[in-house]
Amino acid sequence: MQEQTTNRRRISVLGAGAWGTAVAIAVAARHDVLLWGRNEAAMADIAAARDNTHYLPGFPFPDGLRVTSDFDEAVAHTSRDADGNDGLLIAACPVAGLRPLLHRLKGRPVPNVVWLCKGFEYETGLLPHQIFNEVLGDGIASGALSGPSFAQEVARGLPCALTIASTSAGLRDCVVATVHGGTMRVYSSEDMVGVEVGGAVKNVMAIATGMADGLGLGLNARAALVTRGLAEITRLGSTLGGNMETFMGLTGMGDLILTCTGDLSRNRRVGLALAEGKALDTIVKELGHVAEGVPCAKAVRELARRLDIEMPITNGVAAVLFDGVKPQELVARMLARDPKEEAAIPTDAP
Repeated sequence: MQEQTTNRRRISVLGAGAWGTAVAIAVAARHDVLLWGRNEAAMADIAAARDNTHYLPGFPFPDGLRVTSDFDEAVAHTSRDADGNDGLLIAACPVAGLRPLLHRLKGRPVPNVVWLCKGFEYETGLLPHQIFNEVLGDGIASGALSGPSFAQEVARGLPCALTIASTSAGLRDCVVATVHGGTMRVYSSEDMVGVEVGGAVKNVMAIATGMADGLGLGLNARAALVTRGLAEITRLGSTLGGNMETFMGLTGMGDLILTCTGDLSRNRRVGLALAEGKALDTIVKELGHVAEGVPCAKAVRELARRLDIEMPITNGVAAVLFDGVKPQELVARMLARDPKEEAAIPTDAP
């Protein structure tokens, strides 16, 4: 993929957490970016400090980045500019906040919408693109921007590769032209299901890997968990209609490896804390950020049960998180499972 050249666009990032802030910082070098957060006092502090001191401290805002707590202003910012360029609205909320955010957008003229969240909606078992279609329909170009990426590294300007998944070629082209450049590469995919399943379930696998590391089970165990975790992602994703190649790419294997091994991974840190014997409520409070793997583990367990898909690692993580099973007991259960043939990944899976 060659370097993209484009006019400056108007971008609004809805959600001033760590990842939303990092993306806003990264694209503000080349575009006019407005970062929105719902807490008026917090956004005033961010505006004064030119730094998100709570969620992503130590990364001063570039000149092209402004902040607001005015939702109407954030949406209006993405309207078509004088040069005829449509703006881009980036939803940077957790999965649990996506539906309420989309409801606020109903009836508003937004040209392009992209979301950054990774997970399943617990109450419905829906992926983000399915939530979007339920709330706003298919009249607005939309897609998922996903891939192996830590907020701190993106904000620092370190190299990163992401994938924009959308059924709209125009939306894919818009995101590539807007986000691709400098140290950030953006690839395109039509496989919404595959990209979103990979991004969601890898968080559950990171919790499992964190528990294994916290218990001192070694690098062999970590490698086994990552590999068998990819098999679980592939089984679920292919059943839901994802393409096999997607799970071998950035949003499957790539995101899984990063989240399971990187020290900046929130979900891995949840697993490490579980291995120390900490209660889930305490872990979440100390983390100070959303760890999407926690609600996702429950949602995926229920979905796998309904679809009759074998996902022992996911089931084990959910048992530790919600059923009172100890990490050491989970290890014993996993080791006691009957031996099986390791089936090759089918190339003709649905």
